[in-house]
Amino acid sequence: MGSARWLALGSLVAVAGLLEGRVVREEEAGFGECDKFFYAETPPALPAAEAHVKLCQRSAGAARFATLYSTQDRTPVYSAFRAARPGAGGQPEHGLVEPQIDDPTSNLEEMISEAEASITVSNLGSKQALNTDYLESDYQKGQLYPVPLSHDDHMATFTLTNAVPMTPSFRERWYTNLNSLMDRALAPQCGNGEDLYLITGAVPSDRRVKGKVAVPEFVWLAACCAGPGGWAMGFVKHTGDGDVIEDVMVKELEKLLPSQPQLFQNNCGDTEQDTEKMKRLLEMVNQVQDEERAVLSQERAVPLSSSKSKRSADLLPPEAPEESSSLLGKLISFIATPFIKLFQWICYLVVGVLKYLLFFLWSITKLVINGLEGCLYRLGSATISYFVAIGEELVSIPWKVLKVLVKIIRAVLRILCCLLKAVCRVLGIPVRVLVDVAMFPVHTMGAVPIVCRDIAVGLGGAVSLLFDTAFGTMGGLFQVVMGICKWIGYRVPLENSGEL
Repeated sequence: MGSARWLALGSLVAVAGLLEGRVVREEEAGFGECDKFFYAETPPALPAAEAHVKLCQRSAGAARFATLYSTQDRTPVYSAFRAARPGAGGQPEHGLVEPQIDDPTSNLEEMISEAEASITVSNLGSKQALNTDYLESDYQKGQLYPVPLSHDDHMATFTLTNAVPMTPSFRERWYTNLNSLMDRALAPQCGNGEDLYLITGAVPSDRRVKGKVAVPEFVWLAACCAGPGGWAMGFVKHTGDGDVIEDVMVKELEKLLPSQPQLFQNNCGDTEQDTEKMKRLLEMVNQVQDEERAVLSQERAVPLSSSKSKRSADLLPPEAPEESSSLLGKLISFIATPFIKLFQWICYLVVGVLKYLLFFLWSITKLVINGLEGCLYRLGSATISYFVAIGEELVSIPWKVLKVLVKIIRAVLRILCCLLKAVCRVLGIPVRVLVDVAMFPVHTMGAVPIVCRDIAVGLGGAVSLLFDTAFGTMGGLFQVVMGICKWIGYRVPLENSGEL
């Protein structure tokens, strides 16, 4: 795919006073009253975007269909509706616009004509397409929700918020495809369309009509049958002249779309879908595709010259009456024809010159306006940047001053700490001496008991030594005496026994 942006097509042309459109605010989760046009009243899940506007398209006091409109591409992202019966009626000459898209504060709740809206909305057309965007272009307003599929109030589909740029041939084939699919495939396989939910949309390309309205790369249709034995099917049609509408599964269609949203909740109940109905549906779709291929083949087989001759015949004036074929008439016609041709050529040349001159002047004016706008924008941006920079510097001055004061206070405190440490070290020497002198009596008095104990222990030891010496001496003398006595005693008895 080319561009990966979503495009949905809002309402084409409607009669003034009959159509009402209500812009659903962003804070609303869905489309309000128009949620009934979605399966299970659940719109497709898309990422929030400022360029998307939710519209509940109303006509004659009732909601007709829902549209998600892109103000960036000036085309809708998609249109959701219920299509049960074909409608009838023609297309109005002029389309209506939604004032609240360009001006959210506008009190105009109904869609009105451009002429009426331009009186009260000063910036009309800044975010939405207008009828003038399609004038003198190769594209026409193609409805995503076309008239043949509307049932009760077909005028509701003719709003500009339901249209995308389409070539005449592509628009004709797109409408034919939708009619054939609805009458022969979709409605017959879904209770005559009573339980059928439809969503049509378009994916934009990089091409723009007059640099504003995005031309779609392809359009698509998603159908959901919610009745018993329901089904879901998708269709894609590329904007190429030789492309045939393609049938795809809804999940495959979701992969082709930007953001890959879920179009139907639970894929339209895919676990309960009727395979037989799907088979019959695909058979009818194949018949529609074969018929379109046959029509395209016939169109290619028609010689180009025949089509040119047909167009030339349509442009020729009606035949003159028989009496004008006289000689005098032929002579006058022969003489006047060169002058008529010359006059036509001069008029054509003058018109062409004026047209290109006006186009040149308009281009020069646009360039000058764009240049001035660019200069003013750059000047404004530079001025704003300058004042923002000055403001940032002014705001930062108190903080910088506070940082400097904090650093000065920290430096002063460090100096005071250093001085206090030096004073303490200087005063520390005599303080230690005084402390030692003051503590000397304390240490001395504490040593007196120890000295007395040592003296007492020494005296006790001396007395004990004296007693030990005295008793030892006396014991030794006693032993000597006893030894002498024993020696004398033994000797006497021995001498006496000799005498006996």
